[in-house]
Amino acid sequence: MTKNLRKGDKVEWETSQGTTEGKVVRKQTAPTRIKGHEVKASKSDPQYIVESIKTGERAAHKPDALHKV
Repeated sequence: MTKNLRKGDKVEWETSQGTTEGKVVRKQTAPTRIKGHEVKASKSDPQYIVESIKTGERAAHKPDALHKV
């Protein structure tokens, strides 16, 4: 199931510290790096760059890991 998330959508995801809330920054469809970590995104397997509301940190997540709030 493909999720249709857009820039600015509020989402939540699970971390080792519990549930985190944030917003979608963009849909990533090409490989990139975030904080030294490789993001293996592609057009056929996109990921979303999200920003935590609490810390302002950015991370990449697969669509299935995100839940619209």
